[in-house]
Amino acid sequence: MARTQLAQQLAEAAQELELDLPSERQALLLDYLAQMQRWNRTYNLTAIRDAEQMLVQHIIDSLAVVGPLRRALIDRDDAVIVDVGSGAGLPGVVLAVACPHWTIHCVDAVEKKMAFVRQMSGALGLANLRAVHGRVETMPSLQADVVVSRAFASLLDFATLAGRHARAGGMLAAMKGRHPEEEITALQSEGNWKVQSVQQLQVPKLDAQRCLVWLEPEQALAPSRQGIT
Repeated sequence: MARTQLAQQLAEAAQELELDLPSERQALLLDYLAQMQRWNRTYNLTAIRDAEQMLVQHIIDSLAVVGPLRRALIDRDDAVIVDVGSGAGLPGVVLAVACPHWTIHCVDAVEKKMAFVRQMSGALGLANLRAVHGRVETMPSLQADVVVSRAFASLLDFATLAGRHARAGGMLAAMKGRHPEEEITALQSEGNWKVQSVQQLQVPKLDAQRCLVWLEPEQALAPSRQGIT
């Protein structure tokens, strides 16, 4: 699919998601998509090869959480976000493009994927994007306002492995498909984190269920973290 057609689909999706995403930022996302395709030929960053499918299933899918994260962090212009199991930078690179005032750390145990994210930080001029190679459960805490994951692990494993990277009063946000009832039950019975809310996400052009599961520590959150709907 030609870049002009991809650009039109991206613009329509941003409008449907009610995102303030300037044209130059949309252009960066298309540049990211083109680089992902190029690197994918050698480094197998994603099983998806088609540009339009990449746009919908990776870029637009990641954009769907921008609104919820912005609302959750409305009092934090300088927020720190950690994307664990980031892979090719999803949703981390997309968040860094859409929210340049946030600091985004993409974390993954696969070096070649973090090499790609590191390259994207320079190629796209994203001074707020960091690539961190390592195992999330062993590295020093990154003190995030929100730790986010996309298709990373079960809720219990996510909280167990990555919860240490949330600062005091911080939260975890897991991007999921269908409502993960069994995972929620397992978390509530064993974990030190609990579900605060489950937001249904409508991803433009994607015919599949998506939701965002917000987790908070068992102890009460600070007042500034309450009120996510």
